[in-house]
Amino acid sequence: MALIQFAGVEEQVVTREEFPVEKAREVLNTETVAVLGYGIQGPGQALNLRDNGIRVIVGQRKNSKSWDRAVNDGFVPGETLFELEEAAEKGSILCYLLSDAAQIECWPMVRRHLTPGKVLYFSHGFGVTYNHQTQIVPPSDVDVVLVAPKGSGTSLRRLFVEGKGLNSSFAVHQDATGTARDKVVALGIAVGSGYLFETDFKKEVYSDLTGERGTLMGAIQGLFAAQFEVLRAKGHSPSEAFNETVEELTQSLMPLVAENGMDWMYANCSTTAQRGALDWWKKFYQATKPVFEELYESVEQGHESQHSISSNSREDYREKLNEELEELRNSELWQAGKAVRALRPDRTYEYEN
Repeated sequence: MALIQFAGVEEQVVTREEFPVEKAREVLNTETVAVLGYGIQGPGQALNLRDNGIRVIVGQRKNSKSWDRAVNDGFVPGETLFELEEAAEKGSILCYLLSDAAQIECWPMVRRHLTPGKVLYFSHGFGVTYNHQTQIVPPSDVDVVLVAPKGSGTSLRRLFVEGKGLNSSFAVHQDATGTARDKVVALGIAVGSGYLFETDFKKEVYSDLTGERGTLMGAIQGLFAAQFEVLRAKGHSPSEAFNETVEELTQSLMPLVAENGMDWMYANCSTTAQRGALDWWKKFYQATKPVFEELYESVEQGHESQHSISSNSREDYREKLNEELEELRNSELWQAGKAVRALRPDRTYEYEN
């Protein structure tokens, strides 16, 4: 493992230079990786594993859009595509990539097929960390590992196709065979990670739930909506309000921040923007840090996980979810965004359901 300095703190990470794909193939040479679930993370991980020369099968419910998608992606029914239980039986490494709610539902079946020496692989620490709520308790004679790409399965696949990588965390929760670490690192490299940093299941889920509800999705939507509404209330047009709130950030500034850092952005903007940003960022910090502390405590105490499990298990969950998404979609903010995106001269995106 490479020793890297992060903000003055030394961390050990695994790079593709020290653990190349060829080595991953050697480690996984005799394994059959069963990707259970072809929804959010499943396609990207399964396709990257397959393209990297790993033996992969997919488990998915028949007569579903995800089954059809797997067929379209080249997985063959009866050969490399099976119902969930048959794939769980055939696989020596079970990549449990169903949604958290579906993992709870399918756990008794998966548990039956965790024979001694198999590997149970997660990309989220939810089920194991909150096992008092999920009842997901792996048997003691299997390896339990985690590789969590820091982004969507779509991004994981896109970056892989471009010859790049998406950073991932990894963890060994249980090493029954004595080979769990080599296997999880090999899997992390083979699914297309740029580099791997070590964590544990609890830290992964605590940081993930905080990030999703915070800067990655929840907080950023709240900031977008607040600024957009203030500008609109002060007489600015939807186009102007959206461009100043979202479009400039996502299309111009954030790619540069990703390449060079926020300090570089501050140093390379107009002096007026620079002065204003330096004066105001601490006010936003002071206003939002208590909210993040409240959020982390809710994650740590299991309130967020229980709310997620309870909500997702209701019979009308999908209906209620669609209502909430429709409210977001029909807001003036994102209707303006739809119109602005349509005006981009180099538009290459496409909508996904």
